[in-house]
Amino acid sequence: MSRRFFKRYLPSVDKVREVKALALLGDRLFHPALWHLNRRSAAGGFAAGLFCGLIPGPFQMLGAGIVAVMFRVNLPVALATTLYTNPLTIVPLYLVAYQFGAFVLGAAAGRDAPAPPDWMWSQPIASAEAYGHWMLALGAPLALGLLLLACSLALVGYVAVRMLWSAHLRRAWAARKGQRTAPGD
Repeated sequence: MSRRFFKRYLPSVDKVREVKALALLGDRLFHPALWHLNRRSAAGGFAAGLFCGLIPGPFQMLGAGIVAVMFRVNLPVALATTLYTNPLTIVPLYLVAYQFGAFVLGAAAGRDAPAPPDWMWSQPIASAEAYGHWMLALGAPLALGLLLLACSLALVGYVAVRMLWSAHLRRAWAARKGQRTAPGD
């Protein structure tokens, strides 16, 4: 996908600057590196979003924003990437993280894993609370697994975006070179 495609959907710095509530954050939020779309900033933003997407609760975008500001990577990409976790994907991801942590800690850590509770649509608050207690019961294997899975996803995402961006540039350069050389010259 081209840079023009992303620029069409990403907000401009000027539009964000118009939001009065964000003025409290000062000029750090408006650093050019947070809004510039290049290979490094897009890959870093993607990695930040993948890493922070596994933060429990509603703090994923806040975490991605903080990481993007700290490392000066693309802020909109970081925020958008956290959306890979949602109510349908979070439980399978946490189960994978638990298995990952149990594997690293040894087979004994994963032996007595409690089953996830059933979600009751008629009682969403009670169901969310039950899921919170379930995650706390998973303990050390889950905590270690989340950290390892987040680091793994961030690393793979960073490398994948860099490689895809480079491949796109090579194809674009080859196409431009082909256009410059007229047939029969």
